[in-house]
Amino acid sequence: MKNNIKITVKVTPIEAQTIPFNSQYAFAYTITISNQGEIGSRLISRHWFIQDETGYTEEVIGEGVVGKQPHLLPNESFEYTSGAMIKTPTGTMKGKYHMISDTGEHFSVEIAEFVLSKPYTLQ
Repeated sequence: MKNNIKITVKVTPIEAQTIPFNSQYAFAYTITISNQGEIGSRLISRHWFIQDETGYTEEVIGEGVVGKQPHLLPNESFEYTSGAMIKTPTGTMKGKYHMISDTGEHFSVEIAEFVLSKPYTLQ
C-alpha cells in the first residue's frame, strides 16, 4: 500500500515548566496528520525516540495519540498537541505511527526527526 499520510510538526518551548537548574526542559509539539490518499486509515499506535544532547534516549510506545485512535477519511486531518521533557536545552524526536487502512492493510508512517529547542538556542 502506498503511504499517503503526511505529518507536519511544530515545536514550542514551555517556559513555565522549564527549570534549567533542575535540568528540566519542557516542550510542546503540535502534530498534524493528513490523509492525502483515497482510502481511510486509523492510527493504532505510536513509537517515539526522544533524545537529549547528551545522547540519552527515551523510547515511548503506546496506543493511539492523546488517548485517541483517530480515523482519517481521504482529505481529512487530525491535529493534536502533546509534550516532551528532556534534561538538556536541546534534543530531538523521531518515530512512527502504526496504522491500518479501511481495506485492512497495516502500515507505518515514519515521523522524520525534528528538533526540540528554544528558537535562540541553535545558531
